[in-house]
Amino acid sequence: MKARLIASFLALVATGALAQTPPRPPVKTPVPIAPEFTTPKEGISPNELAVNVANRTVPVLCAEKDNVELTFTSPTVRHFRMQATHPAYIGSINVDRYAPDFTSCDMSADPVYRSDANKEQRITFWETPDFWMTGYIYPSFWRPANVPVRIGNREVKGLHMVQLWMKYRERAEEVLVFYPPDGYWRARPLPFADMRWTSYGSSFLIGPVEVQQRPIVDLKSIALDPDTMTFTLEFARGGSAKIKLDTIDQEKFMIETELSADVPRNYPFASMRSMYATEFNSDVARVAWRTKGVEAWGEAPVLSFKGADITEIWAGRVVPSLHNKSAPDMIFSHFSDKPAAK
Repeated sequence: MKARLIASFLALVATGALAQTPPRPPVKTPVPIAPEFTTPKEGISPNELAVNVANRTVPVLCAEKDNVELTFTSPTVRHFRMQATHPAYIGSINVDRYAPDFTSCDMSADPVYRSDANKEQRITFWETPDFWMTGYIYPSFWRPANVPVRIGNREVKGLHMVQLWMKYRERAEEVLVFYPPDGYWRARPLPFADMRWTSYGSSFLIGPVEVQQRPIVDLKSIALDPDTMTFTLEFARGGSAKIKLDTIDQEKFMIETELSADVPRNYPFASMRSMYATEFNSDVARVAWRTKGVEAWGEAPVLSFKGADITEIWAGRVVPSLHNKSAPDMIFSHFSDKPAAK
């Protein structure tokens, strides 16, 4: 048997049946070609307006106190842009923390105004297939809730907080929240990449900013035009503003703001409020700003920033924090003494 197998093998070799098969030519995989570089559509406008930013931040121990305060003043500004953008390190976050930290906090002196509600009430008072708005009435708040919120022909009074929700990836995403009694707003982009959720961080105020125990904007009314997704704010001190929700995606939330000509100019026209206890426990830790005509950005820790006349300012973090790690950075820019282009 063994002899026959050897003979068969030798016969195959003689006929060339076991000759080495020539190698197949390599499969050519198309290599993606980088798109040709294109000049950005928006450059720096030579007519951009500089506004003054004052830094009223004070050091605190309590991580739940809004001790970061950047106030914006200008005698002529009519239009500007705000953006809430994901922090640079957003792609490295695996687990976030959002629980409050009341270590070293004493809130016993905060004012309290009772409402007619015995318990928290929730009202969904406007809804479309893509957006809806939910209001909350609490048993108490630090200011009375007497600012009406209107959408179309419907007006709702007594709301302490309002949430704007957006349908995205077949689920509900809360993208904006505002507080009618004191004029505070918060915005956040859609969750980054495959993240299911990101946290809120800094607040902003639009309108004549004054201090009543703490910085506020005293509002007469808030109205939403659902066709243009534009809020109109009427101020108790006079004048108005339009806040247009321009772009909401997984990178940024862009808001265009236009002030009426009769907004009082003896108050700041905007303010950003946030929290800083330490570099590793903060919602904002650093600022960077552009000055008109200067070919470089200035940068500083938020406690060290001296204020400046700026054309653009960023406030955020470059190091992940223990608190609200995914909270967005804030950018204020595109200041103009002309109303927004229609």
